[in-house]
Amino acid sequence: MEKEKMELDLLLTAVYRLTGYDFRQYMRSSLLRRVQNRLSREKLLTITGLTERIIHDENVLNKLLRDFSINVTEMFRDPSFFKTFREEAVPFLRKLPEIRIWHAGCSTGEEAYSMAIMLEEEGLAHKAKIYATDMNDIVLEKAAAGVIPLQKMQSYTKNYLAAGGNRSFSEYYTADSNGAVLNPSLLKNIVFAQHNLVTDRSFNEFHVIICRNVLIYFNLELQQQVYELFNESLSSGGFLGLGSKETIRSDSVYFENFNSQEKIFRKKSSDSY
Repeated sequence: MEKEKMELDLLLTAVYRLTGYDFRQYMRSSLLRRVQNRLSREKLLTITGLTERIIHDENVLNKLLRDFSINVTEMFRDPSFFKTFREEAVPFLRKLPEIRIWHAGCSTGEEAYSMAIMLEEEGLAHKAKIYATDMNDIVLEKAAAGVIPLQKMQSYTKNYLAAGGNRSFSEYYTADSNGAVLNPSLLKNIVFAQHNLVTDRSFNEFHVIICRNVLIYFNLELQQQVYELFNESLSSGGFLGLGSKETIRSDSVYFENFNSQEKIFRKKSSDSY
């Protein structure tokens, strides 16, 4: 076990030295599963063997980077979160002259699409800009294309209705041989860009940050680093939405509960800390 931990440390250091992507503060149990899967696919016996392979084979290095990227998502995931956000947070956003939203760790874009639909239905799309970022350039390409496999649309429709959707979900896409193609009007206010929560810094001031089911893969030190990044990036009173298994400590300097059940928080005013 100790040797395996040392091997994994060396692998992650090699990845960082080779690419600049830093996974050294990710939860080791999650990374180890992905490494073991890559060992099996490459027919390698040891993590040290994989370290040697990625140093000399860029193709395998890129495969490992994709393995480490978390790409589990769906439209209106956890519908009660979106329903609560619509009913309780949107009234505050309605008062703003413009709305900037950051979806951090957006994967293939489904939650950013969901936000765009909600803003359209609430009459706020004209003054909103959504910035959807991920460290993985391949999933960002998929996200920017706005095409969803048709077999997913039935469950997404159920999510949409449970999240408080008030139109026919089929209005938002057309079906063709490639899948469900989202309406260009939904995509026009979304900017997809590469950003690494571990190594990159704040790039704008936002009224909302959505980062759901990403921080569970980070250790406590890295989680705190990301919370500081979000604090730097949110305007006073701005909203932070986390995943169902994530939370912020009750003694947080930066954030206070807005809806604890749905893991929605607000940034405290600067004079309160």
